[in-house]
Amino acid sequence: MAVALRCETAHARPYASRLRADARRLMALVGLAACELSIVIADDRFVHALNREFRGKDQPTDVLSFSQLEEAEQRRAAKPRGAAPGLAAERRRRGTPPAPPPPSVGVLEQPAQAGTLVPAAGTALGDVVISLDTARRQARRLGVAPAARMRTLLVHGLLHLLGYDHERSPAEARRMFARERELAAALRRAKPAPPRRSARSARGGGDAKR
Repeated sequence: MAVALRCETAHARPYASRLRADARRLMALVGLAACELSIVIADDRFVHALNREFRGKDQPTDVLSFSQLEEAEQRRAAKPRGAAPGLAAERRRRGTPPAPPPPSVGVLEQPAQAGTLVPAAGTALGDVVISLDTARRQARRLGVAPAARMRTLLVHGLLHLLGYDHERSPAEARRMFARERELAAALRRAKPAPPRRSARSARGGGDAKR
């Protein structure tokens, strides 16, 4: 599987290898080991700018998701909804070559629920951008380690990439948060994978309220 992680703040470096390993385990858990995921760990200022530009919210937030799957669905349906393009799409416009697709096949471990997207093998899922500043504040408030909070935000962000949306309806919120708790618990139980020596560099990049 291809997990590209970029640190937009020097304070993120101590968390990078663990979060990358969490991402690999998470993608394996949901049967997406053949897909590509980009992660950015940034500060509040960086995330604030993205939140303002792409969501019209002039404030920082904990996690942002930019789904390439939703963009592909919109193109296929020929019904653009006016959503801002993800940062993964901006990478393509800048001419950054895409990574070669991984060899294995990935499917969702659970059958797709209403509102979720099922990626094919080799698909670039999109970008998850996590604010380390906000994650640390939330970790202090919740009495957990920052790495644990970032892991939860990673799960939340990935579910958004797959089409889950807790703002769509109360029923969808319950469905998304139940899946999030299930995956976060599975990650805590999972045996850590050995760290890899290198990863492809990512360029570029909601709101978890638990």
